[in-house]
Amino acid sequence: MINKIKPKVTLVGAGPGDPELITLKAVLALNKADVVLYDALIDKSLLKHAPDNAVKVFVGKRVGKHSCPQDETNRLCVEHALKFGHVVRLKGGDPFVFGRGAEEIDYIEAFGIPTEVVPGISSSMAVPAAVGIPVTKRGVSESFWVITGTTSSGKMSHDITLAAQSTATIVVLMGTRKLPEITAAYHKAGKSELPIAIIQSGTTSEEKLVAGTIEDILPKAESAGIAAPAIIVIGEVVRESYRLKEVYAEVVKVSV
Repeated sequence: MINKIKPKVTLVGAGPGDPELITLKAVLALNKADVVLYDALIDKSLLKHAPDNAVKVFVGKRVGKHSCPQDETNRLCVEHALKFGHVVRLKGGDPFVFGRGAEEIDYIEAFGIPTEVVPGISSSMAVPAAVGIPVTKRGVSESFWVITGTTSSGKMSHDITLAAQSTATIVVLMGTRKLPEITAAYHKAGKSELPIAIIQSGTTSEEKLVAGTIEDILPKAESAGIAAPAIIVIGEVVRESYRLKEVYAEVVKVSV
């Protein structure tokens, strides 16, 4: 007797990059996958959690290289679910933090296919934490904003201008190309001396960290060859990192 295919799509957050920072529930979902559709920022060792006979399909996108447009990814989720059964859509970080997970769910549900979401550890908090930067700290920062650096129209998010006027920590995702505009917003707000750090490929073996102030971060980032994927953290909490003590000790010496 042939088993009837039961289509289902599970959106799974893979975490910030380090393959050990995936959740147990995510691993269990991969264990039961018939198909895995995975992104560019996924450590490929995570695919070993899926059965050997599961179909693995790369649907990743990188800055300036749209190898698989979102509409095509949505279509593949439905097509593979109807053909094979359980599709795991493996996404970097958390599916609902600038991961377009909600769009994918809306599309898949329109075909009557059941869905499930397995939250992931968001890079917006995990990457700063991994280099010793607390996004909040009592007496230093009482809130944090997570903002996209580049909107769907290609412009810098206006929320960055608003955040620059607050005392909140700002975490910018997908913002390396907008760094000149971001620093300009902080200059305009009179915060040229505010600490800022940029972490490229955070929590992975390729991690690169550069830090300074709004005033000097542009030449530092250029000298270090910082590129996407990277996370920008702005605020007094950046000084709190044990890995950046020497950077800000030097700033104090120079300003004295």
